[in-house]
Amino acid sequence: MLNFEAANYNPALPMVEPSEALMSSAPPGDASVETLTFSMSDACAGLRLDQALARLMPEHSRSRIRTWIDAGCVSVDDHPAAAKQKVLGGERVVVKPQPDPAAVAFVAQDLPLKIVYEDDSLIVIDKPPGLVVHPGSGNWQGTLANALLHHAPELASVARAGIVHRLDKDTSGLLVVARTPTAQTDLVRQLQARTVRREYTALVHGDLAHGGTVDAPIGRHPVKRTSMAVVANGRKAVTHYEIRERLGSTTLLTCRLETGRTHQIRVHLASIGHPLVGDPTYGRRGGPEFWRQALHASTLGLVHPRSGESMSWHSPLAADFTQLLASLETSRAAHG
Repeated sequence: MLNFEAANYNPALPMVEPSEALMSSAPPGDASVETLTFSMSDACAGLRLDQALARLMPEHSRSRIRTWIDAGCVSVDDHPAAAKQKVLGGERVVVKPQPDPAAVAFVAQDLPLKIVYEDDSLIVIDKPPGLVVHPGSGNWQGTLANALLHHAPELASVARAGIVHRLDKDTSGLLVVARTPTAQTDLVRQLQARTVRREYTALVHGDLAHGGTVDAPIGRHPVKRTSMAVVANGRKAVTHYEIRERLGSTTLLTCRLETGRTHQIRVHLASIGHPLVGDPTYGRRGGPEFWRQALHASTLGLVHPRSGESMSWHSPLAADFTQLLASLETSRAAHG
């Protein structure tokens, strides 16, 4: 009986003289953002608004300016602007520039953290599914890094807020954060030496006959550039897997990482015909429904960078994963 664990200059266009841009003061109550006021000359006539503004503000890309327009931060003669609207000449255009998201990504935010272990060198986090680890396109704030900077402000002086390895947004479980540059260097070296123990619980499609090892290089997918794949010119990647329980049309596995490539377990298991249940990128239709990839970082072991002590932690499965397994067990029992 299975025991479940809880828990991205056109030179032909007319030039606009910089002197046509007039700086005004920021609106009351907002001293952090300078509001810019432009009086469009006849030289701008015929240009799209985003083209004209890109010429007036060459320090900003056209795509960024369009983002501001779409966000309602640009007005023409006191009316909301549209990027494609044509400039006639003589309009009063007001622009309230917004910060580059990447430039303000690493800010402290008071977000909940489940801390498994903490000392002057390390913080071990049990990450819930749905939490992005590191700021990036589409997720500039509300990440684990933001939460860490609030919890431990000194991490602002450590590269990547101390994060030395990542978990995908919808993968739950354990990861370690270095609290000092010295600890971070030591942990990175342990990862490079493949001495950090990282075990995952994974539910896959299909009935596997036995455990095994997938030793196959992983790199960027040749066609789907946002995905990874087993490719001949990829980086070495090794995943060991053992059977924990057979659940009819699915199998529960323990996977141990020897290397740490992007989406490694997901890509490797899909490459042998047994993708993770619920995986939106590498999975398949049919079988049990699950809102995310059924993957949990259950065990983490390492040598403490300061004391030299061998340490390990275990995380019980997230509650949704537990419920999924329970329903599969019930179904199996009902069908004999």
